[in-house]
Amino acid sequence: MNINISSETDLLKAVIVHTPGREVSLVNPGIKEELLFDDIIFENDAKREHLEMLKIFKAAMPAEGKVFEILDLALDCFQSEDVRAEFIEMMNKELPFENIHTIEDELMKLVPETLLQFVVEGTIGGQFNLQPAPNLLFTRDLAAVVGDGIILSRAAKHARSREFLLIRIIAKHHPLFEPVRNNVISIGKKQSIEGGDVLVVSDKIVLIGMSERTSFSGLMSVAGKLHAHGVDHVLAVDIPKQRSSMHLDTIFTFADHDECVVFPPAIMEQTHNVVDLFSGGEFIQSRQCYSLKETLEELTGKPFTFIKCGGDDPVSQFREQWTDGANLFALAPGVVVGYGRNTETFRTMKEHGYEHMNQYEFVEEYSGKGISPSNSKKIAVSFEGHELCRGRGGARCMTLPISRSKN
Repeated sequence: MNINISSETDLLKAVIVHTPGREVSLVNPGIKEELLFDDIIFENDAKREHLEMLKIFKAAMPAEGKVFEILDLALDCFQSEDVRAEFIEMMNKELPFENIHTIEDELMKLVPETLLQFVVEGTIGGQFNLQPAPNLLFTRDLAAVVGDGIILSRAAKHARSREFLLIRIIAKHHPLFEPVRNNVISIGKKQSIEGGDVLVVSDKIVLIGMSERTSFSGLMSVAGKLHAHGVDHVLAVDIPKQRSSMHLDTIFTFADHDECVVFPPAIMEQTHNVVDLFSGGEFIQSRQCYSLKETLEELTGKPFTFIKCGGDDPVSQFREQWTDGANLFALAPGVVVGYGRNTETFRTMKEHGYEHMNQYEFVEEYSGKGISPSNSKKIAVSFEGHELCRGRGGARCMTLPISRSKN
């Protein structure tokens, strides 16, 4: 498979997801904040909603398109005893606070399925238990494919550490990633960057949010490596360091090559919060920019339309950003999917020429034929996500695209 992403909105060909399982049922109210959740999730409904979302993806994708479950990829890798030993050693070194060394011998005796269960659910019986890993639902944060390279994220919060080790072992050992194995970008232990802060404008322009989850040093380290990999401009976007805007993609996503859905207070009403990091020979050069919209227009040479999450009403803007109205996922240019509860966002998109279809209408219309490369119709697809939404992540958060095609 051709692992390559040169735009947020090119036709989706392959994506990695995680359909929620028992790990979300292991989150009790007393530890939910520690596990980065604002609420508890009902597993059965969340699983159903997620599977319904995947039907939308499969209807839009070409016949050769693939939806990969991350645990299936990990299980493939764990069939090797050497890989299992390597992963356990990684947990020992990278997660000293978990005291994995005390049960290392027991872990080595586990069959692949049980070891993977331990990694995700945090328990194998007996007296030794870890916290569950319910955030695995948000595969977006684990990595970011940029061009024919892959950025391996490093978690800002301990609650997500095991997830980030999983993607590292998959990228290193799964045959799917063999084509990009020599193009891996990683950062140091004291730094952090998460995939929700990385948006690919084009093969030459990448946005990285400087958020509560992506550190300045992590951003700068990745920017330098992206320049070496052929990216001309990395736009560092300073965003509020708060839970409601934990990543750039919670307040800004692409709907088309030149159209974005944005949370106005954090994007349209902010100035001088963008720094253009561009290649200047041996060193990275920088310049402060007036606004994100103006900078995108300057670098791409075309006008951009910013569509307001929640419409014009400030209360609706805040309410719908809270429920991931700005966290849309593009299936193709001008074809996006998001939570149906964000009614004002979808109404505003209709005003900008998007046809609004619910999940059932879209699947019935496109199942078996996909989105044509010559498609010129703009479509905003809504799906039910009342339980998924409790996890504070939308369609983009729940997807790690690894292949898109311009035709």
